[in-house]
Amino acid sequence: MGMPKKVFVNKEWCKGCGICVAFCPKNVLELKNGLIDIARPEDCIKCGQCELRCPDYAIFLKEAPENE
Repeated sequence: MGMPKKVFVNKEWCKGCGICVAFCPKNVLELKNGLIDIARPEDCIKCGQCELRCPDYAIFLKEAPENE
């Protein structure tokens, strides 16, 4: 079995459109200084809506060790 997935943001690609914030069912994300911020990572259910909706591929889920 693979490692659990975690949400990551590439701040260089994020243009702060807020689409991922709007689609996140658990309010994990928020805009901070015009860019996306993972405000409540512990609430993330890894549904992938943010990754699916981002027009700039700036937010994504990937396998990561728990302590990363």
